[in-house]
Amino acid sequence: MTDRPSWAPPGIDINVPSVSRIYDYFLGGSHNFEADREAARIALRALPGIPKIGQANRAVMRRAVGYAVERGITQFLDIGSGIPTFGNVHEVAQAVSPGARVVYVDNDPVAVEHSRAVLQGNDDATIAAADLRDPRSILENPETLRLLDFDRPVALMLVAVVHFLPDEDGPAEIIATLRDALAPGSLLVITHASLENSPTQEGQRGVQQAYRRTATPLLMRTTAELEPFFAGFELVEPGIVPLPYWRPDSPPDEEDEAALLYGLAGVGLKP
Repeated sequence: MTDRPSWAPPGIDINVPSVSRIYDYFLGGSHNFEADREAARIALRALPGIPKIGQANRAVMRRAVGYAVERGITQFLDIGSGIPTFGNVHEVAQAVSPGARVVYVDNDPVAVEHSRAVLQGNDDATIAAADLRDPRSILENPETLRLLDFDRPVALMLVAVVHFLPDEDGPAEIIATLRDALAPGSLLVITHASLENSPTQEGQRGVQQAYRRTATPLLMRTTAELEPFFAGFELVEPGIVPLPYWRPDSPPDEEDEAALLYGLAGVGLKP
């Protein structure tokens, strides 16, 4: 029987892996269980470059937050935020814009509890326990309404989360519901797993197999399949591109490039 850590919230099955805890493991975090680590090891055997993809997602997030602040946006709604590690949205935004407000959203109890602990004492950041599949529960959550003013622009962050929404869940409709709540001048940030630019598909298929152990299997989409998610937004240059090519701080490292091509990134502006 697996030992239950003291920090594990009651009522969750620690023998069933969670995407947020697997991601935590990839990023070097410690809030994961053996079931998460085993699923992660299976994925790593199929595609050893996964941690670099996770880091590339975080790098796009940081660049997108910087872009938002440059445009005067000081409100952020980060859905599927996962377990806090170094360099979160609130740290990046508040470092350059003190008083920037951030609402994190996740449906994993470990992510929610750990986020509350990390954010304790920060009056401008909070966590809402809600699910992307029910966007109204996010928009109407008391924590969301307490911190965000939807009459002003908001940066909606959907970083490495939409690829867990199957087509039957209606991801375009979910995003449209969130879009309609946003003021003009708001931004939509999406990163998403993809096979479109990958040199080989075998590794990513192996990763998909590992995520089938969770309640939210990983899906691949192409640039064309991501475009409907930006309906009602104007794509910001350079459009939907592989992770290392969205407004990089420096040219991508050629040694890392093959793995990083498994992800796409795009940012849209609501006119």
